[in-house]
Amino acid sequence: MAPKFIYLLEVRGRKSGKIFRCPVNLMEVGGKRILVAPRGRTQWVRNAEAAGEIVLKRGSYRRTFGLREIADAEKPALLKEYLDRYASAVGKFFPVAAGSPVEAFRGIAGNYPVFELVAK
Repeated sequence: MAPKFIYLLEVRGRKSGKIFRCPVNLMEVGGKRILVAPRGRTQWVRNAEAAGEIVLKRGSYRRTFGLREIADAEKPALLKEYLDRYASAVGKFFPVAAGSPVEAFRGIAGNYPVFELVAK
């Protein structure tokens, strides 16, 4: 059993149409579901942007979500929260350390896609 914040993300390939899967850490902040791409603009991010939606699975739970991209100006606090929560799993993908002030994330915010998940 994985921790309750880990889900299996499914997204349709933008060229092949095949379904691709990868584990993700979902974060809830202020009642919103936030999805961060700690490795940057990877294939799942590009596919999700093209498809406009993703599916999250966990056990028998399966739900489709639309994506709302978060603007770079709003990302620093979310990136800090994400890194502080999941440092052991994703710390190696960030050039700043967990516990760093929000200001440390301003210069790198553009390198990390962040999405709010919107129920469909």
